[in-house]
Amino acid sequence: MPWLESVAFAASIPGGCQVDPTNRLGLGNFTCEMVQRGCGDRTSRQFVESLERLGTDISASVSISHSNFGASMPAASIYNVLDIFKDLVRSPHMPEDQLEEGRSVCLQEVSAIEDDLSQKTLIELRRRSYPQPYGRSATGTADSIAAISAADIRQYWESFYQPQEMILSVAGKTDFKRLCDHVETIFSDWKPKSIEKVEQKPTETGHFHIDQQSNQTHIGLSYPSVPYSHPDYFRARGSVGVLSDGMSSRLFTEVREKRGLCYTVYASMHSMKERGSIIVYAGTSADRAQETLDVTVAEIQRLSRGIQQSELDRLKVSIRSSLVMQQESSRSRAASMAGDWFHLGRVRTLEELTQIINSLTVQEINHYLAEHPPQNFKLVSLGPTPLEEPSGVSTASA
Repeated sequence: MPWLESVAFAASIPGGCQVDPTNRLGLGNFTCEMVQRGCGDRTSRQFVESLERLGTDISASVSISHSNFGASMPAASIYNVLDIFKDLVRSPHMPEDQLEEGRSVCLQEVSAIEDDLSQKTLIELRRRSYPQPYGRSATGTADSIAAISAADIRQYWESFYQPQEMILSVAGKTDFKRLCDHVETIFSDWKPKSIEKVEQKPTETGHFHIDQQSNQTHIGLSYPSVPYSHPDYFRARGSVGVLSDGMSSRLFTEVREKRGLCYTVYASMHSMKERGSIIVYAGTSADRAQETLDVTVAEIQRLSRGIQQSELDRLKVSIRSSLVMQQESSRSRAASMAGDWFHLGRVRTLEELTQIINSLTVQEINHYLAEHPPQNFKLVSLGPTPLEEPSGVSTASA
């Protein structure tokens, strides 16, 4: 992206919260916090100051399958920042005298979820939408975080911070040949380790209600879809876009604007490497929650009757606009390339994505919807009163 003066990288280290021991949920997230507390010859403060002097904005998070690190910076800083990142993943201090400070950060993340009722609803929904451990939340629980020791953190780092299947993507103003040579220099002697195979457990079934004395009710719905790597992904994405992309979408128009049932409603694709779902959320008042659920499910099920050309035309403009925005952000492009490499084993160019979007037709989306109608719903509600399941929603209660 030579028109930029910035550069960004995204690094994904295999492991993630799927490998957390069941009695140490949140261990990967806790480790991610601790490796940023000094590395190489830098103390925790020197680590932060070094990045600030280089004009770097760094981020770190844990997903189901990876520990993720990202950074954006002026183009000239990339090599020095990569040197610091090398120390972060290969020689972190993880100081035991800062263990309780790190634990406090992780516990605050758990508390923040308890205060954010929409997120609490969606976390429970994802947990019930996938086989375990693929539906986990990276934050763990207060009890599991309290049980984590410095030895647990070091063991996680020794087991999973390694180069086998690690992804490093860079976007922005950079010399790719020089970049590859530098990465070779700082990482070539890093020894790989075998990756632990994850044991899969059955998906939990049925409707689940979280009792919360509140004037609001939060509704989460999911139903099966295809992962990003599937040939039908963009057909499914097109149907969800008609349902939820923008203020002219069906959910926004029918549930929020025409009926005034809720303050927010949306649907989105959620993809893992080998499985995917459509995740739907609505936030409403407790007295209108049942009607909100009924109308939302009806709109989702109406998709199987097909979409209109005008809806697809609007969606294409929206998606092309987001691709244009991505061209202006090195950080966004680096992250999308890392995701492509994980899901596809290659990177889709923006031109390829544009061609895929432009070639979508109403006929092929409608054919996909006829063959794969929304069904097998999972429902999670949070509020003062359990909701009655509309037709098509799983009925086994927990």
